[in-house]
Amino acid sequence: MSGFDVVILAVVLILAVVVVGAVLVGVRALRRIGVAPAPEDPAFIAEKDRQEQSLAALRSAADEANSTIDVAKSAAAAARAEAAAAKAEAKAARAEAGRVLDDARAEADTVLERAHKQAEADAEQLRTAARRSGEREVAVLAATTREQAAEVERRAARMDERERLHTEEVERLAERERQLTAASAALAARENALAERERAVAEAEEQRRRELERVAGLTADAARVELVEAIEGQAKREAALLVRDIESDARNTAEQRARHIVVDAIQRVASEQTAESVVSVLHLPGDEMKGRIIGREGRNIRAFESITGVNLIIDDTPEAVLLSCFDPVRREVGRLTLEKLVLDGRIHPHRIEEIYDLARHEVEELCHRAAEDALVEVGITEIHPELVTLLGRLRYRTSYGQNVLKHLVETAHIAGIMAAELRLDVPTIKRCAFLHDIGKALTHEVEGSHAIIGADLARKYGESEDVVHAIEAHHNEVPPQTIEAVLTQASDACSGGRPGARRESLEAYVKRLERIEEIAAGKIGVEKVFAMQAGREVRVMVKPEDVDDIGAAVLARDVAKQIEEELTYPGQIRVTVVRESRVTEIAR
Repeated sequence: MSGFDVVILAVVLILAVVVVGAVLVGVRALRRIGVAPAPEDPAFIAEKDRQEQSLAALRSAADEANSTIDVAKSAAAAARAEAAAAKAEAKAARAEAGRVLDDARAEADTVLERAHKQAEADAEQLRTAARRSGEREVAVLAATTREQAAEVERRAARMDERERLHTEEVERLAERERQLTAASAALAARENALAERERAVAEAEEQRRRELERVAGLTADAARVELVEAIEGQAKREAALLVRDIESDARNTAEQRARHIVVDAIQRVASEQTAESVVSVLHLPGDEMKGRIIGREGRNIRAFESITGVNLIIDDTPEAVLLSCFDPVRREVGRLTLEKLVLDGRIHPHRIEEIYDLARHEVEELCHRAAEDALVEVGITEIHPELVTLLGRLRYRTSYGQNVLKHLVETAHIAGIMAAELRLDVPTIKRCAFLHDIGKALTHEVEGSHAIIGADLARKYGESEDVVHAIEAHHNEVPPQTIEAVLTQASDACSGGRPGARRESLEAYVKRLERIEEIAAGKIGVEKVFAMQAGREVRVMVKPEDVDDIGAAVLARDVAKQIEEELTYPGQIRVTVVRESRVTEIAR
């Protein structure tokens, strides 16, 4: 019985129970009606109507249950018909499955028989291949065995030969040991004879020394001192001769090459000759403008000096005022501020602050543009922005009248030409020379040498160690250790020492010349001293009877060394010692 049949049976049973219950209720109601009171009782009549209604409802429910049972029966009949059809289909499927299974078994038997035949054929082939492989391996093993036997025989022969050679070597060593023993005995005898002879020589030397002291009247120590003095004088003379020869040799071989490189570098760099001061002059349209600049009770000039940090000097100079400040950038900002105020005509503290901000931004822009132009001219592309800002500040910085930024460009060009002549790394050396004075941008703010300050800045902003070392060594605060540092020093000297590049005050110039003459005149045997070519050459006249040719060379070296140690000067100073011998005779 299927599940659907079970459900239909359960529904039919439930409906039958309901119908039986309804019939029982109806019967009970009829019994009550049979024994009821008289029809005339209203309560009885109402109860009767209610029971009739209930009976009618039960009848209708029983009818519905009967109809439902009929529907369920018809559904059950349909389900039984479908079940019979499904059973027929299942039987047909079982028959088809049996037929397919029989076909599959027959095909499997056929495939299995073919597989057995193929396996037997493959096994026969494998047995044949294994037999052939075994025969080949046996042949290889036999050959290998024969080769190993031959190798063992060769090794045994070599061992016999080595043993024979070892025996001969032992015999030779024993013979050599006997010879060494005999030589040692002979050497000991000879050493004893030499010791006896040395004692005899020492006694003879002592007798000779005593005889020489008696004849010469000098002790050995006094004679030694006199001999040392004589040897020292001779050594100095020979050293001076050697120095002169070496210098002559070096001058002949190196001076021409060095002169060619330096002259070529300077000739190829065409730079302006600059001369700036620490005071800026601003021309006014009229003297009445001075009163407006001063303001009521000096209000404007005080506000200007307080805001800009520049001292404003108003004197009797017609139609001009002076601006003085040690910081060149600040002085330029003050000059530009005052110029804009004069052109505008409105001069009061609030206007001064406004114009000062505009001038400061304008000067910063000019500095940045000047630094970028210098970098483009030199050919440097990658550099830290802070270094660009510091380089721009050098546009208004001068050293002995020479503009520092132009000096850096000129130095970079000279160093690049020298590096190209020497076949070195041109970009690195130009970078070293261009950044060597970067520390001058902060000398007003940071204490110390501008070389050390510049090296710290370069190291801080990511420059290489070669560049840092060249910056810190270009004034010998640190001994130069690389070719980049040496070329940076040379190019700096060429740029600062060329004619017209720098200027100095008259007082410092005169003091330097006087000190040069004093150094040369203080030497022994000097007769006259002349400082020539603005102190770049010193000619020393010596007395010929007091100083010979070798002494003249020593004197020139001493004077040059003392000038290097005591004085500070651009470029180099040539020291020339002149010795003249004159012989005079009178004819009577």
